[in-house]
Amino acid sequence: MKTVPKLTLEDARGIMDAAEQRSREIGVDMDIAIADDGGHLLMFHRMDGARITSIDIAISKAFTAAAARRSTRSYAQTGLPGGPAYGIHVSNQCRFMVIPGGLPIFVDHQIVGGIGCSSGHCDQDESVAQAGVDAFLRGLKK
Repeated sequence: MKTVPKLTLEDARGIMDAAEQRSREIGVDMDIAIADDGGHLLMFHRMDGARITSIDIAISKAFTAAAARRSTRSYAQTGLPGGPAYGIHVSNQCRFMVIPGGLPIFVDHQIVGGIGCSSGHCDQDESVAQAGVDAFLRGLKK
């Protein structure tokens, strides 16, 4: 039997707080989603000015990061026509996201979840997601 770490609701709250703080720092209200290791939604927050059209995108980015165990940025080139991952965006009920802004969350090389952010440009989305991951990892070191 294998014992694996699990992301808790308390963990998700800390990730969300840090991501929202970063979003405010850069001045872009975001849709922020946090998924568990299977890509299932644990928490979602839509800031007041976040785009309604970005809700599903943020959730799909979190799903992709957790389920694929890699950043959604890694699909930006490979998911294009002719790329080795082309077509992935229409798999899993069209939930795979091939644009940056989704990051996996690992503890001791074990996937525990993913975070997806959307409403800004790709680098802003990824920056907000990274702030959440970084805060979570800092919390583990305490």
